[in-house]
Amino acid sequence: MAPRGLHAFLNSAQRLLRDDSAFFTRPRRVFETYTTAFLRADLLAGLTVAVVMLPQAIAYAMIAELPPQTGIYAAIVASIVGALWGSSRHLHTGPTNAISLLALATLLNVAAPGTPEFLVGAGYLALMVGLVQILAGVARMGALVNFVSDSVVVGFTAGAGVLISVNQLRHLLRLDMESHPAFFETIRGIVDRADETHWPSLALGLGTLALIIVVKRLRPKWPAALLGMVAAAVCVWAFGLDDPENHGVRVLGHLPRNLPPLADLPLLDGGLIYRLAPGALAIAAIGLVEAMSIARAVASQSGQRVDGNQEFVGQGLANLAAGFFSGYAVSGSFTRSAVNHEAGALTSLSSIFSGLWVLLALLLLAPMAVFLPQTALAAVLLVTAYGMVDWHEMGRIMRISRGDSTIMIATIGATLIFPLEFAVLSGMLISFARFLVATSAPSVQSLVPDVDYRHMVPVRTQPVCPQLAIVQVEGPLYFGAVNHVEDSLIALGRAHPGQIFLLLRMALVDHVDVSGIHMLESVLRRYRKRGGDVYVEGVRPRVLYMMHQSGFLRSLGRDNLIRDGNAIGELFHHVLHPGICIYECEHRIFAECQALPKHEETVDHERIAGFARGPVPELLPSEVRTRLLEDPDSLTLVDVGEAREHMRRHIREAANRPLPKLTHEELDLPRDRTLVMVSRSGRRSELAVRFLLCHDYADVHNMKGGMLAWEAAGYPIAVE
Repeated sequence: MAPRGLHAFLNSAQRLLRDDSAFFTRPRRVFETYTTAFLRADLLAGLTVAVVMLPQAIAYAMIAELPPQTGIYAAIVASIVGALWGSSRHLHTGPTNAISLLALATLLNVAAPGTPEFLVGAGYLALMVGLVQILAGVARMGALVNFVSDSVVVGFTAGAGVLISVNQLRHLLRLDMESHPAFFETIRGIVDRADETHWPSLALGLGTLALIIVVKRLRPKWPAALLGMVAAAVCVWAFGLDDPENHGVRVLGHLPRNLPPLADLPLLDGGLIYRLAPGALAIAAIGLVEAMSIARAVASQSGQRVDGNQEFVGQGLANLAAGFFSGYAVSGSFTRSAVNHEAGALTSLSSIFSGLWVLLALLLLAPMAVFLPQTALAAVLLVTAYGMVDWHEMGRIMRISRGDSTIMIATIGATLIFPLEFAVLSGMLISFARFLVATSAPSVQSLVPDVDYRHMVPVRTQPVCPQLAIVQVEGPLYFGAVNHVEDSLIALGRAHPGQIFLLLRMALVDHVDVSGIHMLESVLRRYRKRGGDVYVEGVRPRVLYMMHQSGFLRSLGRDNLIRDGNAIGELFHHVLHPGICIYECEHRIFAECQALPKHEETVDHERIAGFARGPVPELLPSEVRTRLLEDPDSLTLVDVGEAREHMRRHIREAANRPLPKLTHEELDLPRDRTLVMVSRSGRRSELAVRFLLCHDYADVHNMKGGMLAWEAAGYPIAVE
């Protein structure tokens, strides 16, 4: 029979494999729930998106310096695969401007644009991106996108918009210059060659730009980019502007009329992988952040729940498919996703239909691309790039958060100065570092009851209990936060040295790691060394499990774990010293304090310094009784209760010295006899013992249990 541990391992492995398989069987669930009632709406929405996607696919391929058919292939394949394996009904996957720019920056490290090696690198890059994203989804890392600040995405997108604008100027002016990933190098090249501007190309490009702007302003729902490209193509055809003998306008040329072909990619190329790896990681990360941000934004309007891990797998499979079928890296598109939702799409099949519509357009309309001028595409991309700079959001970030503003500006600067893949990764690292810094200083608040004794409120100017510190920790106790929490507790202890008991409220602590356990152990040792103790309440099950597994709960003691919700009452009646409440504290901090008598004469705290540290010597009532009977001259019994208490009930042999008088008057108790201090329950007399010990009385004891224990043992009590 297999050991129990092996059974547990096999069961866990089986469950994990079963859960992982659900990621890849998503298409079955899509088609199982589909009905013909959705068909008309999805077909029309898909057609609407296709009208937007076709010019975008060609234009975005131009950003990446790839042939236009590469963008179309990627759009067709990714929209279908992303819809089948993604979790969002409206997220549309395909080429995007930011990913295209990142792909160009990465591929320029491999080969020159237009070469076969450049195309191979584009396909291989998409495969690497897809594998990273699939692994992230299978590893349930969907929550990691939450650690990337929106300011990073806004900053990178704005910087990418500026880069795209500058890179497209050379096509608008028809300058003969190579692509360069560096922003300032591109600017310098354009300025140096400005006198080579091809004026017919510039005029056609500016005309296309003006037409797109006018259509967007007057008819926002019309496909402005498509109309601009068609109008430019008609001008080239009608006026023969592409005549090569007259150095005419450059056009795209023929597009192949076929299905997306399988790419001829190397099986394994270590050198290529090494050169593409940084860019692949950056594209995978920014692509997932982009896709999840769009999916959640649209889901907030549609009411759909988005599964981050499933979407990771869907994006990864879309990139794999794009790489295998002669495309390049893809991600979610905000524009197309918004159009998909607004067009009335009911299911993810609308994205599939959009891919099929674009495929149909490729097969039927490809010959028209021979007249499509590159300068018109540059105009389309200039409008797109301007839209990438979210001025409203940037202004809002600048107004509300200095930290986010710094991250956004740093990301924009890094995008323009450094290689793009490192700019993205550095922005994400800065964002993650800021998160760590923010969570490394959780709020540690000292609390007191409010005026109605119903709720706990932070201490401002209110008095606090001289014995009990109530502290609430608001955040996880992990390695980055424990030093701050412990330093805060030490500072509170120094501010109120008499507070030897600590009530730690942990309802807002949702996680604790090994460092957090070590910190709690250190706090526990510190308070117990001072003669006090630590109590915790509101511990969450997950944190309680960690305390149990680490052994901290055993060190703390289950009695110190308060679960009944009445921690103050529990500690007041069983832990706090009533003598201090009566004689030292002039305030009534807790509701339980209201019934306590407050003595006019307080205990002289200066003379009793250190009274609350360490155990005190004790004698049982039976031992005191025996000494009184056998050798009464060797023992002096002192009752430290109030005079009125002593008059009502006392041990006949005990002399009355109320505790306040004991600490204020000159000490005249005999030092050559055993002194036994007694009070009603033994807790007030414990203070007296501590006081005498601090003043060099060596043979002094507390009678354990006080007069209650004396009477319970059957010994006589004088009652008047």
